[in-house]
Amino acid sequence: MKFLCQIWFDTEKSKLVPQEEWDALTQRCIESDDRWRVSGHLLTALALRNPSTAMTVRRHNGALSATDGPFAEIKEHLGGFVLLEARDIDEATEIASSFPIVEYASIEVRPAYSIKDGD
Repeated sequence: MKFLCQIWFDTEKSKLVPQEEWDALTQRCIESDDRWRVSGHLLTALALRNPSTAMTVRRHNGALSATDGPFAEIKEHLGGFVLLEARDIDEATEIASSFPIVEYASIEVRPAYSIKDGD
């Protein structure tokens, strides 16, 4: 089964982390990702740029528009995601709990499926 792990940061708290600390964390995350990739559990992992770099696309009354920034103002922002292959949600949650980023963010683990294949 596939599981999407969404990594959510408290926007204000994450701004307070010193750059040296982020750099050390990044290295630990790379090592963790590599370990899970080798085991066959990690399918992909991507970090996301700051929410201010986003574009939101929507259709309203037939008109398409694209606006700068995220869709809504929230206290947390999506900072990245990991796609895992695991036997069940318990194994996926166990893997996600080992990610070093969990010290700085919450990780939502959610079963994923292909809409082509259904449930």
